Amino acid sequence: MSEAVRTLSGRTIMITGASSGIGAAAARWFVSEGAAVVLMARRKDKLEEIAAEIRAAGGRVEVTPGDVTDADAVERAVATAVSTFGGLNGAFNNAGWGTIGTLIHETPDADFERTMDVNVRGTWNCLKHQLPVMMESGGSVVNTSSTAGEFATGAGAAYVAAKHAVLGLTRAAAAEYGQYGVRINALIVGTTRTELIEEAIRVFPPLEQGAVARQIQPRMAEPIEVARAAAWLLSDQASFVTGGAIPVDGGASAI
Repeated sequence: MSEAVRTLSGRTIMITGASSGIGAAAARWFVSEGAAVVLMARRKDKLEEIAAEIRAAGGRVEVTPGDVTDADAVERAVATAVSTFGGLNGAFNNAGWGTIGTLIHETPDADFERTMDVNVRGTWNCLKHQLPVMMESGGSVVNTSSTAGEFATGAGAAYVAAKHAVLGLTRAAAAEYGQYGVRINALIVGTTRTELIEEAIRVFPPLEQGAVARQIQPRMAEPIEVARAAAWLLSDQASFVTGGAIPVDGGASAI
């Protein structure tokens, strides 16, 4: 039997929010599928741990610590991909932040601002610096949205608004850059066992059951399940998919 084809061979992919959860799972999975990865997140120590693990297994990885709300930091990450690996063929814009739902009038302005900055401005910064590089030779981008990008989930109103905005950016960018051979899609991610969710459950235990009550599959996703969906969208296996909102939500958006 022939060796399985690695679907991301020859690609360089930038991953944000890569220090834990979905981003860390994506880093490991994309490398196992043949990609070189550039990892971006605020926590340098966590990034270095993941990078050391990948290098020990023979993978290609570079670390660029930074915050996606900082356009200069994003630009450095893209430049690192080009200088180290010769280009940028894919991006998984996964960094996000949100809070448990509170009434709008009780939500601190600082929470609104951070939620919009990380999710919306962060995605904007990434697209703005990634797309000019991809225009030269084509590529694929996956943005992390959420079931909150399609309906009110019980998360904070700012998060719901932000994830709707991520879908809007995805669709507009797909329409603008399709002529350059760049595909851009979003994942509609259901509740996933990330550090952010685990901390929220610790603070408010009933959240775990409430978060999956709507789903056909009544459980949380594991980060690797989301990472595999992103890898498919980044690969040639999804060559006719662009402008899409692809659900990885256990069926929540189907009901």
